[in-house]
Amino acid sequence: MKAATERKIIRWFHILASIPILGYIYGPVATLAEPAFAVKFVILPAVILSGFWLWLGHYVRKWWRTVNLRLR
Repeated sequence: MKAATERKIIRWFHILASIPILGYIYGPVATLAEPAFAVKFVILPAVILSGFWLWLGHYVRKWWRTVNLRLR
């Protein structure tokens, strides 16, 4: 997969997964137990990780390549 395609996919995931967070902040989701749990402990960490991947993913890929070369 090309880097640009991977970045587009992760960017769209990041944008679409942020919608329930907005519902949690501005809507009635915070008062419902199951959706609030899903937003707090599933969706929010996924959005944070995807944001970090968009920001620093090239460093992780570079590090991973050096680790794989050392193992060979």
